[in-house]
Amino acid sequence: MLAEAAATVPVLLAAPVAGLLGHRAVRRARGARLLRIDTPNGIDEQGFVRIGGIEQWISIRGEDTSNPVLVEIHGGPGASHSIFGTRTRSWEKHFTVVRWDMRGAGKTFGRSGPRGQGEMSFARLYEDALDVTRYARRRLAADRVVLVASSLGSVFGLRLARSHPELYSAYVGTDQNILDAGRDTSVHEALLARLHAAGRHKDAAAAREMGCAPHRMTADQRASYDKLTVASDPLTLDTLKRVVLGSLWFSPLHSLREIGRYFAGMKFSARLTPDLAAFDDRADGTRFEVPFFVFQGDRDVITPPGRARSFFDEVQAPVKEFALIEDASHFASFRHPDRFLDLMLTRVRPLVAHRAAA
Repeated sequence: MLAEAAATVPVLLAAPVAGLLGHRAVRRARGARLLRIDTPNGIDEQGFVRIGGIEQWISIRGEDTSNPVLVEIHGGPGASHSIFGTRTRSWEKHFTVVRWDMRGAGKTFGRSGPRGQGEMSFARLYEDALDVTRYARRRLAADRVVLVASSLGSVFGLRLARSHPELYSAYVGTDQNILDAGRDTSVHEALLARLHAAGRHKDAAAAREMGCAPHRMTADQRASYDKLTVASDPLTLDTLKRVVLGSLWFSPLHSLREIGRYFAGMKFSARLTPDLAAFDDRADGTRFEVPFFVFQGDRDVITPPGRARSFFDEVQAPVKEFALIEDASHFASFRHPDRFLDLMLTRVRPLVAHRAAA
């Protein structure tokens, strides 16, 4: 879906360059000040760590290292969360947040380019995620960490939480993606309905021709399909432009060159999607040995809350909770970071703290 964001960049650059860059410089400086951590027990480490045989970018930030550790798995493919630092600054008062740019994404892709990414497969990235988890546990002397997985990252997240309860104190899925080997066509049907309702019959015909299984499409077809999905829903389009593209444009951590590399990494990472065509989350199991949470945007048309709720209802876990984030599409935790934090503080953190004390 971020292909739509890439298409918006030339529109921004068409504005008077001096004024545009000047405004960007002011906003980036303000963001850099916001990101400062100067508490006595705080941590702000950002750099490259050897993971899976290549240098991968990891950020560890928090105001108190005694807080629970939160490890994020971002979506995409290739849609790094490092751009959202200023939007989620409040999270770092209550959690030590570990962010990782996967191989093929963000600063990791920018470090060594396409030839330096090594093997690009789901299995390889899964092992990378385990290595990042173990690195965070060692670095922060944490027995277990909270796993927060978003969108495509939640495909990894379900499998990590199911297979390695010894590493995680809780699983939190947001923009929760449920794969079923293509049986459920409701997302595709809803897209066709929105396009027809808007009188976009040619677009509906194109979407119908591409089929209902995005993971089986070519990279070009997937990009076209994602554009239709985003443009068909005003809230999703607004979120993509203001929250995602805006965060990238004003990020204190990303130069103009890195913005270009960000989109290049997403295009490069698209090769991962065919790996997912046969994935079936229910067949892989719905029993989890860790507390299981899903916090989903109530108006998400990409990973709809109904599908996430249906899977959640089948989950067996020591504790489980499902909550909707109101007026939120995809990227719900970043459109409303304070609402997401409130859910983390009221539902997750007390449980994790109690388990740690026990």
